[in-house]
Amino acid sequence: MLCFLNCHLAAHMNYASERVDEFEYIMDKLVFNCEKAPKIADHKLVFWFGDLNFRIQDHGMHFVRSCIEQQNYSLLWSKDQLTMMKKKEQLLQEFDEGPLDFQPTYKFDLNSDNYDSRLYRNWFGFNGKKRKPAWTDRILWRLQPTEEEEGNSIRQDLYTCNMEFSISDHKPVTGVFTLEAEGEWSSDLDAVVLYRAMQPFPSSSWDWIGLFKVGFSSVTDYITYTWVKDDEMNSSEEATQVYVSKEEIPVWGGDCVLCYYSGALQCVIGVSEPFKVLASKVAIEEGFSPERINDLDQIVAGEDFHQ
Repeated sequence: MLCFLNCHLAAHMNYASERVDEFEYIMDKLVFNCEKAPKIADHKLVFWFGDLNFRIQDHGMHFVRSCIEQQNYSLLWSKDQLTMMKKKEQLLQEFDEGPLDFQPTYKFDLNSDNYDSRLYRNWFGFNGKKRKPAWTDRILWRLQPTEEEEGNSIRQDLYTCNMEFSISDHKPVTGVFTLEAEGEWSSDLDAVVLYRAMQPFPSSSWDWIGLFKVGFSSVTDYITYTWVKDDEMNSSEEATQVYVSKEEIPVWGGDCVLCYYSGALQCVIGVSEPFKVLASKVAIEEGFSPERINDLDQIVAGEDFHQ
């Protein structure tokens, strides 16, 4: 289960501790009307983004702007308040962030790519103090440790700011992620098959991916199958995703493999590692039992079912 959380934390240079307090308050107090994941930390993956308002402290205006002009962003990282706070705040350490290899996103003149150049009025008139640039706009993520143990992982492919937008004194940030998930199979949920071609082969509209019991002896022993071209969801140079409806997945589960059958070559050209299809929780709750233990897709209703 995923959680996407956007927030705006306290502003100004001297309020770094208050920003952390607000972060912790949101984590502790926000409650969802969801039995499986009532709190933020209960979600398998959390994306936390927005104007987190952390600033670059200690360095002077001239040094900060000079580093930006020369694209020496790494010289500013050690004084980024969020980076500094993560070293001592355990909660922040649970969240990951990609490298800040883009220019600070605040503060810009409106309708411009120029950093703050306005004169601000104080009690005695105008002074020349301007806002120091900072990475106030951030994207963080948190993957539950148990998900990593189960083989699920997340990779950030892009983290940057979008300079073409100028209607605000902030520049928006963009993050692109790849989530590798070892998902569970059961007839309670639709599934997605992801495959990669290790070498070129002649594909056709007659290619299909079949679900077989471990130890099958013939290509006709499939439990179910899906047409690759008809049910393709997404395709790239790296991988192809194919949709499998939950209606096609055996209710009673078992140890299975997936096989790719090439219509042009008239043979199986790829076999997955064995994996377990879980018994349907819905079927169990409704009192279904297998008609024959060895037949994954044959079930009848039974009043006295015992697991």
